[in-house]
Amino acid sequence: MMKVKMIEKRQNGVCLFELQNDEIKVITSNLGCHILSVFTKDRDGNYGDVVLGYQDVEDCHKDDKFLGCIIGRVANRIANGEFQLNGKTYKLAVNSGPNTIHGGINGFNQKIFNYEILENGIRFIYLSPDMEEGYPGSLYLKVVYRLCDNTLKMEYEAVSDQDTLINITNHSYFNLSAGKDKIYHHQLKVKADEIACVDENCLANGTFLKIENTPFDFKEFHEIGERINDDHEQLKLAGGYDHSFMVKDEEDQLILYDKETGRKLTMTTTLPCIQVYTGNFLSGGCNGKGGKPYENRDGVALEAQFLPNSIHIEEEPKVILRKGEEYEAVTTYRFEVE
Repeated sequence: MMKVKMIEKRQNGVCLFELQNDEIKVITSNLGCHILSVFTKDRDGNYGDVVLGYQDVEDCHKDDKFLGCIIGRVANRIANGEFQLNGKTYKLAVNSGPNTIHGGINGFNQKIFNYEILENGIRFIYLSPDMEEGYPGSLYLKVVYRLCDNTLKMEYEAVSDQDTLINITNHSYFNLSAGKDKIYHHQLKVKADEIACVDENCLANGTFLKIENTPFDFKEFHEIGERINDDHEQLKLAGGYDHSFMVKDEEDQLILYDKETGRKLTMTTTLPCIQVYTGNFLSGGCNGKGGKPYENRDGVALEAQFLPNSIHIEEEPKVILRKGEEYEAVTTYRFEVE
């Protein structure tokens, strides 16, 4: 049986919602569309929370690790905090070294969304005004979270009244042990032949690496920690994995598996990249669940998106959303037990 209900409403407009069926329970909020908890079963039938988050939703206001939120208008980094569109230069906030990251100082992760409760999920709605965080055009965004049996489905739709940029992702960090261990022994498989290389600021620099015979080759299962400290320039630049895998095929492009609990997460997206970020700089944030701060490698973020820094790299940047055209993307997380 599928149930969707509001479980809390605060005076500042922040609401908490619970989506539950026989397989999954999800706690979410209209504050930045945060996924606060995802409870799934292990091989013994015990439920555990497999995403990182905070004890108190209000801590999301102070969150610089982007735990579980929607990122926008543009996920990941934009070089030098600026871009050109239709012959005009737009200046953005510089908040990650010399670059812009994750929508700017006050991105979508900090916005209060309107909402509509659906039969099998919830729709969040936000109107981003012209020039918010430096981006042109009034952007009308809809984010839908649905539960479909053992799958959490995320649907994104947007339209703008001017040409603009868009690159929406959810920034959930997963730990299939439900926090009992770090992610080193999680096994990862990705259908990709190359990654987007990064510079010393983790900015995609327009070069690509064929991953065969490198620590980035996850065409077959490897433990995340197996090669994370190898002597490879790209690992050293990013402090671990923090790279976009250029995925192939139309479904099941990434699988994450924890052999101790038997939990398996299979990810499918309509977007061309999945950023795999192994929480290399997680420490030092607000208290997480259980009342203590998270440490590095406590979770792995799996972020479906367009190529980071696309506006400076691609001849025909996919991040450009033309006036009146519709942006649509779908990402699903299927939870199973082996």
